[in-house]
Amino acid sequence: MKVSIVRRLWVLFSCYVVGFYASVLNRFESVGWENIPSSGGVLLASNHISGYETVFLPWAVIRHLPLQMVWAPAKEELFTNPFLGGLFRSWGAFPVRRGRDIKAGDNIAHLLETEKVMLFPEGTRHKDGKLGKGNRGVGKLIYDSRPVVIPVTLSGLNTWKFPGFGQKAKVVFGSPIDVSDLLSQENNKETHILIVDRVMDAIGSQLPQ
Repeated sequence: MKVSIVRRLWVLFSCYVVGFYASVLNRFESVGWENIPSSGGVLLASNHISGYETVFLPWAVIRHLPLQMVWAPAKEELFTNPFLGGLFRSWGAFPVRRGRDIKAGDNIAHLLETEKVMLFPEGTRHKDGKLGKGNRGVGKLIYDSRPVVIPVTLSGLNTWKFPGFGQKAKVVFGSPIDVSDLLSQENNKETHILIVDRVMDAIGSQLPQ
């Protein structure tokens, strides 16, 4: 997707502002970023434990891959305020309606042809830090789009307070998940569930014991 250099510089600047709070004033650690391909369609599939993730994950990626974009679907309620909506859009977020949003799904599939997209397969936050069940729609998206799938595991953020200092958290970017055996199976509900279950297993395997 063609994105102006001005917008990319704005996103980079914004990420470093976020990063100052996350990793300087606090202790947000990033591990395994080298597993993220620098080009091509990439799905960053993450657990969901805090609202911080929507800005901290792009920081964890873009600090190592500057001038790239991390696109993210977000609930449409976040865009009702014109100023905040415009700000979120400038960073690469776009609204998604609750339930089945065909337009948003098509947008994500298009982005995954060449871009990095951040998704939370659980579909909702689990503030207790426990991993929930993955949404079958994510399995279908992977089957249809065939991106590189990176399991992303966050820990510690669910205990953070704002403002805060010296708080610890960690994000782990795992090795790409091999689902090639499942992609050769029939395109149906059962296959989609197997795919998203494998993704959730990879995310869960990176959680602190």
